[in-house]
Amino acid sequence: MSSKPPASSPKNNDSAAPASAGDAAEHKVSNFLRQVIEKDLEQGTYSQRRWGGSPGDAAHHEAGQPDPARIRTRFPPEPNGYLHVGHAKSICLNFGLARDYGGVCHLRFDDTNPEKEDTEYVNSIIDAVKWLGFNWESSVSGKAETHLYQASDYFDFMYRAAEHLIEAGHAYVDEQTAEQMRINRGDFGKPGVDSPFRSRTPEENLARFREMRDGQHEDGSMVLRAKIDMASPNINMRDPAIYRIRRATHHNTGDKWCIYPMYTYAHPIEDALEQITHSFCTLEFEDQRPFYDWLLERLTEGGLLKAPPPRQYEFARLNLTYVITSKRKLAQLVYDHKVSGWDDPRMPTIVGLRRRGYTPESIQLFAERIGVTKSDSWIDYSTLEGCLREDLENKAHRGMAVLDPVKLVLTNWAEAFGADDYTEDCTQPALPHSAIAEGQTPPPDRVFKIGKQVWIEREDFEEVPPKGYKRLFPGNVVRLKGGYVIECTGCAKDVSGTVTEVHAKVIPGTKSGTPGADSVKAKAAITWVSVASGVQAEVRLYDRLFSDPQPDAGGKDFIEALNPNSLKVVTAYVEPSLAAAKPDEKFQFERFGYFVADRVDHGVGGKVVFNRVTGLKDSWGK
Repeated sequence: MSSKPPASSPKNNDSAAPASAGDAAEHKVSNFLRQVIEKDLEQGTYSQRRWGGSPGDAAHHEAGQPDPARIRTRFPPEPNGYLHVGHAKSICLNFGLARDYGGVCHLRFDDTNPEKEDTEYVNSIIDAVKWLGFNWESSVSGKAETHLYQASDYFDFMYRAAEHLIEAGHAYVDEQTAEQMRINRGDFGKPGVDSPFRSRTPEENLARFREMRDGQHEDGSMVLRAKIDMASPNINMRDPAIYRIRRATHHNTGDKWCIYPMYTYAHPIEDALEQITHSFCTLEFEDQRPFYDWLLERLTEGGLLKAPPPRQYEFARLNLTYVITSKRKLAQLVYDHKVSGWDDPRMPTIVGLRRRGYTPESIQLFAERIGVTKSDSWIDYSTLEGCLREDLENKAHRGMAVLDPVKLVLTNWAEAFGADDYTEDCTQPALPHSAIAEGQTPPPDRVFKIGKQVWIEREDFEEVPPKGYKRLFPGNVVRLKGGYVIECTGCAKDVSGTVTEVHAKVIPGTKSGTPGADSVKAKAAITWVSVASGVQAEVRLYDRLFSDPQPDAGGKDFIEALNPNSLKVVTAYVEPSLAAAKPDEKFQFERFGYFVADRVDHGVGGKVVFNRVTGLKDSWGK
């Protein structure tokens, strides 16, 4: 079934952004990619380019206007899985550089492998890019343009280019078996051996290639190879395959083709048709750059593509501790039910990070902070968590939750206030004063009830306190945060000795915010939730999925590195302001860290569900 990605996108971040683009770039930390762009702009490397209004060959662009985009970049994912945090870095890099330098970033689906691709992944990629705050629309030409493309739309041109290479003597059809080609390719210490089919005439090769196209040969029986140099020290230049026979239904082109281009052949052509100036990719493609350049030189010489061609630049991929980013291994986690799905909050996928509670701003900050380099290195996961804390610190409304509850009974409540069922309101700010910017209107205070019984954390009571313990123990005085000062009198236990209730006396006239609040000095303040107005919630305490900082390095079995404590589910009590949360809304549970109302389960059937995003500080660095 043919499917085109939708062309709509939000207007929240125009990737073209020509106004003050130079100023935006000046405020960013420089790196070698920015230096490449700035040098090209200064020298006018691409200043004579023309743009035909859409991707196309040399004639198409020659008939267009001077390209209004100062640079063109692209984010080219293959739609064969869900994007992960490494892709997020690439998205921020390509769209961000285009924005900063008055350019345009294209979103292109590299859908040249029909057996592994699906519209489900196409849609998930579109959603991920939008969520991160970017889009592929621009108005640099004076009119709205949408730069959302599919490599499969270029199959006709790729085939035409292949015939040109054959006719020019730069490609031939090889009928060796895959094993014969592997052996004859040689290795780093031995040059390759010419195929016995390498000396065919262009006419013979063209006829054979058309037979491949027309389905006259079996899958895998022959390939089209570029004719370069079988003795090249770069093995990738030893006549690489550029087309193979593969009978598979494509999600966009259906059954039109039974031959498909190889990625290394398709990718430079896609860049050139889209008039990309700077093609950024990770270091594993560095050895492919000579073929990238060779192919575009041949097609430019032949007049099929417009000069100057794009240039490829490589940067180090993201290596994040406690994370794997192999799509195959991530799929294994999903299909073997080690996680609940692609959006499991422990997964490094963008959908997983989003459900965990990460914000687009925190991921953009992370991408900017780690920068780009030419050498591989490991980034500690705490850096990503730190960016999230930094983003949420002044955004996330505060609230109290009790995750390991035990009941606290104020035994003199009726004596102090006239009735056991008496309750009164307490208030606390939704954000601390330090989080309110000058001139900003503070959000309304949180309002919650206090009564005779409240929930407290089990760890906030010790019958026999250890040295330095300042919370509840018999005879000690503490404050219920936002409420009254209380004096602990003891506890009740069950037959096994487990504390079932903590007992205390309320001290009237000491309520927070009243004139008598400081009349009694409390040694500590503890969080609590009223039994009368608190709401039961399911709280999912997520942690890192792996206990090994490099779970699949050096051929290790990453399954063995799974953290058995990566998820703990508790029944908690939360104050009313938290129970009223909308899915995806983030909060700081006082003393515990940052939590998000689960975007899938929260509110369904009245259920209250929160995911722990991260603690208030890095607990893994200890």
